[in-house]
Amino acid sequence: MTSRERFLACMNYQPVDRVPLRPTFGAWPETLERWANEGSNEPNAPTFQTDQWDWFGGWFFPNPPFEREVVEEDAETILYINKEGILMRELKNHPHSSMPQFVRFPVQTRDDFRRFWKERMNPDIAARVGADWKEKLSAYRERDVPLIIIADRWGGFFGPIRNMTGVEHLCTLFYDEPALVEEMMDATADFIIAMMDQILDVTDIDVFGFWEDMAYKTASLLSPEMARKYMLPRYRRVVDFVRSRGVELISLDSDGDVSDLIPVWLDAGINVLYPFEAQAGMDVLEVRKEYGRDLRMWYGVDKRVLASGKEAIDAELERIRPLVEDGGYVPGTDHSLPPDVSYENYCYYMERFLDIYGS
Repeated sequence: MTSRERFLACMNYQPVDRVPLRPTFGAWPETLERWANEGSNEPNAPTFQTDQWDWFGGWFFPNPPFEREVVEEDAETILYINKEGILMRELKNHPHSSMPQFVRFPVQTRDDFRRFWKERMNPDIAARVGADWKEKLSAYRERDVPLIIIADRWGGFFGPIRNMTGVEHLCTLFYDEPALVEEMMDATADFIIAMMDQILDVTDIDVFGFWEDMAYKTASLLSPEMARKYMLPRYRRVVDFVRSRGVELISLDSDGDVSDLIPVWLDAGINVLYPFEAQAGMDVLEVRKEYGRDLRMWYGVDKRVLASGKEAIDAELERIRPLVEDGGYVPGTDHSLPPDVSYENYCYYMERFLDIYGS
């Protein structure tokens, strides 16, 4: 089977020669630095064959991006405006190991939003993908790998708005200015549909995905009742559109404990979720028991076991085996690997994963 045939069969609970091999969600830069010091760059370092997915998401970011502007810096930190217009303070030493301090967001008022959207969220696909976008995308009609279009960080109805306003401000806007929230959500839906309309004119795709990141360790950042009232109708608009154009798999990416939001997403027509963070209490086996085969899942392997040693790795891979065998599930770590994972443990995990699921 090709990677695409295998992926689609797995997602549709059909027989496969083996599960799609996507063992990790990537690794932090600091982790890669550690592995390099432990031998990952040596000529005799092992290589691991996995399935290729063609995955695009950056096309949905604000365009043109904001110019990076350093406001101040000292020996340890730097305060700057990032490409999304957020004023943020980061540690200079390994910024990926800690959360930045978000100082100011680009949208504080309705006028700010309308200016931001007019200037930076035009669905001009040539400006976003390249002047040769039609040729580039039409070539995918002959692909043998899955084509996944994720509206990364700017395709959803909480996460992208949070990127403009900040979490606290957005949460209060639902009560103080609900009409503004709805205006921002409608604009986002219009933007996604306009982008996907152009993409689907020249190629078919296998998955369209939303991005939200709207939960933390113990709960969602918005109640399911509010998500159902405000977000579900906008999801439905986008889902109905892409499905009318032949896209059957609709995914959503959100970290944290999303237990309360799953029914809302299912009712919206979303049928693939990831990454199911174990440290936030998300258990892919329990989710399958509760929601059955209507919900496909990616990842959910507890990344912390890779720091715990070989026995923990073996136990975790054995734990998820029933779900792999049931189908509709692509196993892999529940997020990027942090620097407490040694190169030796990473190699052991990859070898065991490919040994168990690669044949």
